[in-house]
Amino acid sequence: MPRERGQKVVATNRRARHDYTIEDTYEAGLVLTGTEVKSLRAGRASLVDGYAFVEGGEAWLDAVHIPEYNEGTWNNHPPRRKRKLLLHKEQIVKISHKTKEGGYTLVPLSLYFSDGRAKVEIGVAKGKREYDKRQALRERQDKREADRAISARRNLGD
Repeated sequence: MPRERGQKVVATNRRARHDYTIEDTYEAGLVLTGTEVKSLRAGRASLVDGYAFVEGGEAWLDAVHIPEYNEGTWNNHPPRRKRKLLLHKEQIVKISHKTKEGGYTLVPLSLYFSDGRAKVEIGVAKGKREYDKRQALRERQDKREADRAISARRNLGD
């Protein structure tokens, strides 16, 4: 059987990019059980309430919902358990210092398979204020309107 190639995105946390300003991103491996992997391969996961933290020199991912595997038996996994993240020691130290500064948190951005291995992209993020969210939305709308005007102008020239 040939090995998987490329990336297959299982879940993304679109709300995180709305609620937070992402400073740095890291790709981390996950320690999973067999039924969790099968459930992820079926494309079932939710990052909505998830968060990550550093404790005892190890990085952890918590409150990410990976539903139970349908064909699993008594050894099925609990859907919202604490999962270990696989990162380099230097990355863990850097993340730990950043989150201890205050105002920063670790947020899972996406969950995917990269060459057959489950990965999670986590971001060191700072919470946005309400007016920051409105300003970002306004900038996005202005850019969209400008792009429309440019394309309409281009179509008139043809």
